[in-house]
Amino acid sequence: MEPSKDISRLIEIMAALRDPKTGCPWDIVQTFETIKPYTVEEAYEVADAIERNDPDDLCEELGDLLLQVVFHARMGEEAGLFSFGDVVEAITRKMIRRHPHVFAVSDADTPESVKAQWDEIKRQEKRERAERRALRGTAEHDVKAGHLGDVQRSFPALTEALKLQERAAKVGFDWSEPEPILDKIEEEIAELREALAEGKPEKITDELGDLIFALVNIGRHVDADPEQALRGTNTKFRRRFSYIENSLKENSETLEDATLERMEELWQAAKGIERQLSR
Repeated sequence: MEPSKDISRLIEIMAALRDPKTGCPWDIVQTFETIKPYTVEEAYEVADAIERNDPDDLCEELGDLLLQVVFHARMGEEAGLFSFGDVVEAITRKMIRRHPHVFAVSDADTPESVKAQWDEIKRQEKRERAERRALRGTAEHDVKAGHLGDVQRSFPALTEALKLQERAAKVGFDWSEPEPILDKIEEEIAELREALAEGKPEKITDELGDLIFALVNIGRHVDADPEQALRGTNTKFRRRFSYIENSLKENSETLEDATLERMEELWQAAKGIERQLSR
């Protein structure tokens, strides 16, 4: 079998890998649940390639992510649930429906009006989906979930928090400006201090979660995506810690033997270099 730019070749490859008699022993035993972590991981690797501005890696990682779609579709087809063609048809139908200003007739001609139109179509789709689930007898969870029901629990925690806040804000449960949120953050810090003083692990975890949730909220209000903000800080931490490690190595020192004071000295040096470069 030869590689190809035709999506049908990838579908053929996955079918061969899943063949019960001649396929790959590892691929054959996989399920939606066992593959799910790899799907999430591949999506993050796509984001990483974008952040590193590496088009070669991006091309490869998008292929890995596409493989996940084909993998799930193959398992769906084997179970008689859906095929890859059904997946493609579903998303093409959705995109056509959500863009009447492009594929039909609509007076939405600004980014704001298009967004409002998109949200209304999504609300309509949600109602239709709830009706279908009611007919199948699977709507109990949706009814209990209420207004926040379409925020997936499977999102990364920061993203879930952001989307929960966005959904609540749509019905007016939100602050109108950042200042009260800063007060809330200070309140949560004080409560975390109290929990630490009490030394109760469960309460510490609970208060830490409240603090992070409030930090997500301030990020939302100042248009700073918390996931991207934390990723930026992670990158900065990697860079500065690498400076510590390399500086120690140049002086025949090791991380294991260096004191905290020595590492802090080098950390501040790294910060100073960054300030100079950013001027």
